[in-house]
Amino acid sequence: MKMLHGKQVFIDSVGIRAGELDPFAVVAMDEIGIDIGRHRPKTFDNLEDSSFDLIISMSPEAHHRALEMTRTMACEVEFWNTFDPSLIEGSREVRLDAYREVRDQLMRRIRQRFPAGLVPVF
Repeated sequence: MKMLHGKQVFIDSVGIRAGELDPFAVVAMDEIGIDIGRHRPKTFDNLEDSSFDLIISMSPEAHHRALEMTRTMACEVEFWNTFDPSLIEGSREVRLDAYREVRDQLMRRIRQRFPAGLVPVF
């Protein structure tokens, strides 16, 4: 999203559980010119801002948490059910292929929902 829209919109990313940055995610994103190597995973509890127009959740657990957080806010919540590629076992290439597939699916979805050159409307 940041690659497409830069500073036109504020974008933040959180997960349900704190943890380490996934090295397969780093490789998959680097392949398309996005460096997430310095990204530090954070949770909903680490959000510095609570004023959002839209939250996109990618797992049932995250969706539940987003709905709970926005119960008293004027904020849209969309659920994009996304496969967790970390569940794939096998060779390095098999695992990377799973990450690539999720990356590419999300990129298509982002481009469709938030076309480049247009300020997103919620």
